[in-house]
Amino acid sequence: MAMPRKAMKDLGFQACCLRCDAQDIAGTERCRACISHHRKVRDSIAKAPQSDELFQLARDLLAMAANPNRYDHDEVHGPTLIDQQRLANSLAEAKPLPTTEDIEQLFTRQATRDKTSVVQTVGNQNPWKDELPPEEILEQMADSLEIEEFAHGERTIPSRPIAAVDRSDRLGEDRKMSDKVVAERVSADAPEPLKDIVESATIAERERGRLEWESAKSEVSELLDDDLDL
Repeated sequence: MAMPRKAMKDLGFQACCLRCDAQDIAGTERCRACISHHRKVRDSIAKAPQSDELFQLARDLLAMAANPNRYDHDEVHGPTLIDQQRLANSLAEAKPLPTTEDIEQLFTRQATRDKTSVVQTVGNQNPWKDELPPEEILEQMADSLEIEEFAHGERTIPSRPIAAVDRSDRLGEDRKMSDKVVAERVSADAPEPLKDIVESATIAERERGRLEWESAKSEVSELLDDDLDL
């Protein structure tokens, strides 16, 4: 077992280092050859068509290896991913627990910290923070407000008519946008070279989940229809 090399971590293949049987010496010829080979593998996966099922499986596995803590609930690969985290933790330096003095110093620093709020400071500069402004000031404020009309609960400005939007074909949720947002959140912790791969793997996983759910609903509907026919 070797300490994962930075290049291998960036490629998402730190699991190889954790299971390597070579001496834990950085910069060896074996390390350079391994990094070079896995960089080619990563590039091949990234350039492969999204519709290729084999490379989609490779993306899924690479996403799991790069972020094992996010996928260790997987029924098939979960035990291996948990073992990968255990190996990584065994090489990490143990952090000492905070002492009583450390905790006391923390509370002391927090007690002496300036708790002034920027919003409150600005608000205190308002000459009318404790009472209403004079009547003439209120009239000037009212005259400066733009008159707007509200029809059917929608905000409209007479001088700039807003065309109605046809929402008849909308499902109530932009699934592609939702998948993109979730994928970006999942890939945030991934190394920069792997972000695109992790995003595509996450999106594909969510799409598969929806297809499986639709299939399950269809089967249930068919069973209910059969029962009604009886």
